[in-house]
Amino acid sequence: MSTIAHLAAQLSGGDAERMVPRTGITANLTMFAAGAMAFLCVFALALLFSTSRVAERWASELANTATVRISAPAGQEEAQVAAVLAVLEQTPGISSARAMSDDEQALLLAPWLGPDLPLADLPVPRLVEITEASGGFDAEGLRLRLRAEAPGAVLDDHTRWRAPLIEAADRLRSLGWLAILLIAASMAAMVTLAATAALAANGQVIEVLRLAGARDAFVVRAFTRRFTLRAFTGAMVGAVFAMAAVAVMPNPGAAASFFSGLGFRGGEWFAPLFVPFAAAIVAFLSTRLAATRRLRSIR
Repeated sequence: MSTIAHLAAQLSGGDAERMVPRTGITANLTMFAAGAMAFLCVFALALLFSTSRVAERWASELANTATVRISAPAGQEEAQVAAVLAVLEQTPGISSARAMSDDEQALLLAPWLGPDLPLADLPVPRLVEITEASGGFDAEGLRLRLRAEAPGAVLDDHTRWRAPLIEAADRLRSLGWLAILLIAASMAAMVTLAATAALAANGQVIEVLRLAGARDAFVVRAFTRRFTLRAFTGAMVGAVFAMAAVAVMPNPGAAASFFSGLGFRGGEWFAPLFVPFAAAIVAFLSTRLAATRRLRSIR
C-alpha cells in the first residue's frame, strides 16, 4: 500500500500528467488532427472573407446604376438616343445619364466576343448608362415614358442581376460557416477518440489512483490539460502554414475577379490567429466529456 500511496502522492503533487503518454499514436493523432483542421479552417475563413468582399463590391457597383438598351432601325438610332437622354434628364431620382461610346461597348463585350469586335458591322444595341441619386427613381414610371418616347428603349435597373448575386453570396457564406462547423466537429471526434484510447491504455494506472484515494476530477484534469495543449500546438502549426499558403497564393489578375480577392485583407489577418484558441476550446470540452464518460463506465 505504501507504494500505491507514494505513486499517488507523486502524481497529485504536480506530476499528474505523467499518466498521459507524451508520445505514441494518441499524441500524434491529436496534434495531426488539430493541425489539419486548423489548416482547413483558415482556408474556410479566407473563402468567407473573399465572398463577402466580392458580394459587397458587386452589390455596390450595381446598386446605384441602371442601363437603357436601345435597339432601333437604321437611321433612327441617334434620334432615339437623344429622346432617351431627354427623358432621363427630366426624371427625378437620376443624377446623370450618358450614352456609351463604341469603344466602351466594345470593352464590355470583349470578355465574351473578343477584343477585335467590329461593332459597326453588327446589330449591337446602343447603351445609355444611368447613375441614380440617393433616393432612386420610379422604374415602372420611367419604363412607360421611354416606351412612349423611344419604342426601342428597354430599361434594365439591374434588379434581376443583383438579387441572384446577393443570394449566391449568402449561400457561399452559409457553406463556409457550415464547413467550419464540420471541421470543428471532426476535430472533436478525433480528440475524443484519442482521449478515449489513452484512458483505456492507462486503465490500470487509473485503478491504482482510485485505490489510493484519488478522485475522478484529478484524472480528468490531467488528461484535459495534456490534450488541450496538444491540440493548441498542432492547431498553431497548421494555422501558420495555412496563413503562409494564403499569403503566397498567385494573383490571377483582374479577369478572375473572385479568385484575385481570395485571401485576407488588412485586419482580417488577425482572424486566423483565433483558430488555435478555438481548437483548444474544442479539445478541452471533448477531452473532458470523453474522460468523464470513460471513468463512469469503468466504475
